[in-house]
Amino acid sequence: MVPGATDDRAPAPDLPTFLARIEGRAYRMARFATGDRDEALEVVQDAMMKLVQNYSARDPSEWRPLFLTILQSRIRDWHRRRSVRNRLRDWLSPFLDDEEEDAMARVPADPSWEPLRRLEDGQFSIRLEAALAALPLRQQQAFLLRAWEGLDAAEAAAVMGCGVASGKTHYARALEKLRVGLEDLR
Repeated sequence: MVPGATDDRAPAPDLPTFLARIEGRAYRMARFATGDRDEALEVVQDAMMKLVQNYSARDPSEWRPLFLTILQSRIRDWHRRRSVRNRLRDWLSPFLDDEEEDAMARVPADPSWEPLRRLEDGQFSIRLEAALAALPLRQQQAFLLRAWEGLDAAEAAAVMGCGVASGKTHYARALEKLRVGLEDLR
């Protein structure tokens, strides 16, 4: 293990310690899924609150799979809400006044503000992030749960709410797309 890193798989003595250990990885998963820093923070915060409210009395060994399940559910909810908002926006766009654009929307974002950008080093990290973001949601979930979180096929499928065979298929397709997308960097 990297010096200074924490192992979020070790049993946490208390819920705040567990949440502190898993928040960075949860943020990165949500960031890949939403593509937006603020949305990712909101998704993670919502998942953490749900764990605290509903499952804090559970055995600490159950917190990690429960949290990952809640997080994936919140990510799917976010995608559904975004889809509905986009449909409504498309439907209402002829009625909206385009002149009232938000002035802050015209200000370019400063990439140095994003923690993920500060952690990246080199071209591979940038390309990997783009390749992960381009994956369909289920493939992205399968890859992050299996390769990043180290869950086995059955655990990942349970977190995703699908069958083991379906989870394996999503994971295999994600690996293939990532191999093809990153092939020129080998």
